This record gives sequence, structure tokens and C-alpha cells, in this order.
Amino acid sequence: MTQHAWRPVAARAASLLMRYPDGEALAALPTLTAALETLPVAVAEPLRLAAQHRASHDPAHLATAYVELFDFRRRCCLHLTYYTAGDTRKRGEALVIFAAAYKAAGLQVLDGELPDYLPAVLDLAAMDDGGWRLLRENRVGLDLLADALTAENSAYRHVIEAVRGMLPPAQPGDIAAAIRLARSGPPVEQVGLEPFAFVDTTGGRR
Repeated sequence: MTQHAWRPVAARAASLLMRYPDGEALAALPTLTAALETLPVAVAEPLRLAAQHRASHDPAHLATAYVELFDFRRRCCLHLTYYTAGDTRKRGEALVIFAAAYKAAGLQVLDGELPDYLPAVLDLAAMDDGGWRLLRENRVGLDLLADALTAENSAYRHVIEAVRGMLPPAQPGDIAAAIRLARSGPPVEQVGLEPFAFVDTTGGRR
């Protein structure tokens, strides 16, 4: 299978594994696990570890741990622009770029999740090259999230490992920026952000 053929499968699997472990996400595990057989080993194995973690734990435990990790630990934020823009006006500008990518792919931004929410960006990548562009351009956020999840010894680190493995290697500037932000944290300037989410133009919620 060519990379063009398997990357959408990998992106969708990564999205499901990074989502809140509700009934829908957990019900998809058998199908997801079977789909991993079509992927290169370097991508499939970390995703398989994350899938096995979900399959081997009680749903209530998974849900509690997910909320504690991603909702109460700022360094484990699933919104990519937070790492480089924090709560500043620059983040609003960055979110406009994300929203434009969904629109170009035939998706519409509505109330709900911000458009830089990682599982949503991965779903976009499964459908359109614009999602991969956003992931490449926000490599610093992915690297910082990976470091934070590794520090927490979280199984979700395996998903980020797989995603980064599908992207070009980090450039020296990305590495320097990640180091700087890891030391100082995201910029701070409290502003109001209009909520974003997205659905396809046929009306189906994604």
C-alpha cells in the first residue's frame, strides 16, 4: 500500500485514539485494530499500544483519566495553537487559518470545539492534505505535547509518536522553539475566543 493510501487510515485511527473515550470511540476499537494491519510497522505499533491500553481498561477509568490528563494539565493541551500562541490575540489569528483549512475541504466551523483540536485536525488530515499542512506547521505543539505525555507516562504518547512519524523531521528552528517554550510556557494575554467546531457541509457532525 502506498503512503498516499495508508496515511488517511492512520490519521483516522490516531484521531479516534486521541478522542474522549466515549461509547462511540471505544466501540470502534476492533475495527481500528484490524485496520492497523494495513499500516507500516513503525506507525502501526505505537497506535496498537494505545489501542491495547484502551481495550484493557474499564471505560469509567479511561474517561476519568482522560479528563484529568487533558482538561486539568495545561501542558497536555490538545489544542495545537495553545503551545505557540497561548491565550493571546495571535491565537485568534492562528485559529482563522485552521478554520480556513476546514472550509477549503468542505467543512463548516460551528459552535463547539476549536478548530485546532488535535483529533479534529487528524480527521481533516484523513480527508484532505490541508490537515497534514496544519500538522507540519504546528510541529512545535506536537513535540511539546509528546514531551508532556512522556513525562506523565501516558499511553497517549504512543499516538503522538505515530503522528510525528508521518511528518517530516523537525527542523532546527522547530527544535529551538520547542525548547524555549518548554522553559517559558505559552504566551499569556487573556482574550475572548469565539468557539469553533466543524461539521461537513452535508450536515453530519464530525
